[in-house]
Amino acid sequence: MAAVSYRNRFPTDLAVLLDVLATAIVRLDPELRILYANAAAIDLLELPHLIDGRQLVEILSGFKPLASLLLEQIPKREMRTYREVEISLGKRSITLDCVATPLGLEELILELYPLDRHLLISREDALTERYQSNRMLLLRLAHEIRNPLGGMRGAAQLLESELHDPGLREYTRIILTEVDRLNSLVEMLLGPLNPPKPISLNIHEPIEHVLKLVEVERPQGLRLKRDFDPSLPDLVLDRDLLIQALINLVRNAREALADRGVLSVCTRIERQYTIQGRRHALAIRVDVKDDGPGVPAPLRERLFLPLVSGRSGGCGLGLAIAQDLIQRQGGLIEWHSRPGETVFSLLLPLAS
Repeated sequence: MAAVSYRNRFPTDLAVLLDVLATAIVRLDPELRILYANAAAIDLLELPHLIDGRQLVEILSGFKPLASLLLEQIPKREMRTYREVEISLGKRSITLDCVATPLGLEELILELYPLDRHLLISREDALTERYQSNRMLLLRLAHEIRNPLGGMRGAAQLLESELHDPGLREYTRIILTEVDRLNSLVEMLLGPLNPPKPISLNIHEPIEHVLKLVEVERPQGLRLKRDFDPSLPDLVLDRDLLIQALINLVRNAREALADRGVLSVCTRIERQYTIQGRRHALAIRVDVKDDGPGVPAPLRERLFLPLVSGRSGGCGLGLAIAQDLIQRQGGLIEWHSRPGETVFSLLLPLAS
């Protein structure tokens, strides 16, 4: 029997191979000038088109702390892994693991593994599980409260019909008013009981609808900005539920700004994005941003839980309901906040 010959068969153009990798790869010379960056690295680091021969820290000043370690590493010709390195990229920062491997005598190959998305997914899983547990408890509580409310209202109406003294009727009106108020609160806790009714629509139509509602009563100190991607495809979801979620997010931003500042809405496409534990080839992201003081530290871990509010007199249901409305349609609301910038991102998967 003839011997079988095995050979490695790679494309002659290695750049083609590297560009299809999900791992970000950067090749550096002894002075940390960029000799090559694959497509994943260009996307991750938001690199300009002309990068060959330019120093890494010239393009990305956020790499300066790591650059000194890399320069020390080159003469030793040893592979090192730098864990949880935080790199500033202009207005945002990313956390990544960096594997630096010597290539030849004086070059380095960097493999960059972003951790932000993994950390965010872990946090989302924990918050979603906690939110669902609390929501089930609240649903049971709401049903237990709602049943006797109907009996109380009926009894108060019967009592009012038997009373002829206007002074006594005033008491029954107070009972009816408070029962109706409690019933409204219970309905908010229960949320929409009907299943979503998805239709095909352009995401900008319901966004414009919500922004027009804001503009009608917009105070002089509040500025609205739009940053839309007109190339976004249509998606299939329940328009009314989406509008309610957007109203809650916009209202939350207005309250954070106290109606003085900039409220902006931005739309973009996301690729290979994990939502509720499922990876989607394409998703639409809607960012509701404000330049207010940011989310207070004590609220950060409980932000989407029902009945949690940082505003005096707030019922703490707006964000919880918005998250529930979006999760029922396969989406998710993420957020990040710092003084001067708070962003609530609404992620909606596109059907294959």
